[in-house]
Amino acid sequence: MDDPDAALRELERAMGELGMQGVVVLSNIRGRALADPAYRPFLEEADRRKVCVFVHPMIPAAADVFTEYVLGPIVGFPFDTTVAIAKLCYAGVFKQLPNIRWLVAHAGGAVPYLMERMDSGWRDFAECRVNIDAPPSFYLKRLYYDTVTFSPHNLRLLRDVVGADHMVMGSDYPHLLGSIEKAVSSIEAMDFSAAEKERIFSGAALSIMNNVTQGAA
Repeated sequence: MDDPDAALRELERAMGELGMQGVVVLSNIRGRALADPAYRPFLEEADRRKVCVFVHPMIPAAADVFTEYVLGPIVGFPFDTTVAIAKLCYAGVFKQLPNIRWLVAHAGGAVPYLMERMDSGWRDFAECRVNIDAPPSFYLKRLYYDTVTFSPHNLRLLRDVVGADHMVMGSDYPHLLGSIEKAVSSIEAMDFSAAEKERIFSGAALSIMNNVTQGAA
């Protein structure tokens, strides 16, 4: 993504020649937001092909405040994810490119927790209404979120906010904070219905991946 034109060519090769089902992008590209117009051609092609775009966090641009206590991955990652998704939403990307199947790492960072506040921002500040004509929650609930939190409280919040249909099991393996065992056991321990757990374990992921358009339209 450092070279948007090369990234677009690689997207076309990955989807068209290699038959890939999705791509991974970082929450910021050397400090540049994913919502930056430079990445619009890439996202338009991803939308045309109905690609799954997995947003994985990166150390925020203001990295100095995260240098101690491994705060980069512990706090900075979910923080940067939240900022990236908020910018994409307010910039109108989710509205204008509705065919991309967005998958957001780490249960969306603080997005589920801040969704109501983001809606309030849309109602109260004209700048937040320029590119979208519905509250942010309308678009954010269409995204998919992995379950890399392992906290029963956070998993329940995520389910209550976006629904099990938009949750995908994640492990964060082999990151030190990740765990395949916890990825499974944290969901199994929840008081969700069997249908909800099945959706989280496999159903949502299959529905995302099975809709990619391989050929040119």
